[in-house]
Amino acid sequence: MTLQIGFLLFPQVQQLDLTGPYDVLASLPDVKIHLIWKDLAPVTSSTGLVLLPTTTYEECPKLDVICVPGGSGVGPLMEDEQTLTFIKRQAAHAKYITSVCTGSLVLGAAGLLRGKRATTHWAFHSLLQPLGATPVNDRVVRDGNLFTGGGITAGIDFALTLAAELFDQDTAELVQLQLEYAPAPPFAAGSPDSAPTQVLEEANRRSAESFRVRSQITQRAAARLESA
Repeated sequence: MTLQIGFLLFPQVQQLDLTGPYDVLASLPDVKIHLIWKDLAPVTSSTGLVLLPTTTYEECPKLDVICVPGGSGVGPLMEDEQTLTFIKRQAAHAKYITSVCTGSLVLGAAGLLRGKRATTHWAFHSLLQPLGATPVNDRVVRDGNLFTGGGITAGIDFALTLAAELFDQDTAELVQLQLEYAPAPPFAAGSPDSAPTQVLEEANRRSAESFRVRSQITQRAAARLESA
């Protein structure tokens, strides 16, 4: 039976959060990939790439896998009742509930991280706990049928991990080889643990306002979950 895999697509999505795991999962046999939004109008990513939804919340079939990527647009989604209702409805019967990067905060706002181990982008890790999650500083974290990937490029690691779960390790390794996914970064700056001090300070400075806004949204989401 064809696996139905759906990625939430929304304005200001981080395109690599989406397209990295998309390439992995779309390379698997007998899968149908859906790009889901409220309507079918083109959606512009945070870096300007224009993407086209393939289905809407109303028309989307029941999904075996639902994936929420991150991006600068996650803040509004965390308080968008139409989006949260759609995610909760699909999560009720999905085999796997997943996210990449700050997409986990949207799952948290939907109440799907409570009592679960999860990860997100390093700059927003502290926002997981108020949403009921146990933060774990790993590239990929699994808790039951919940898979969360860390920041951006970790979406590829997450998708390969999920591919092995959906099929087997041989299938996942074949996709990895076909994509020539053998990371050898030219610098050791891909983690706050290894980045030079001045680089980390600049990254924190650039994300400070986004963190402030998302902290406020997270507090409101946590209060809403508490009262529910």
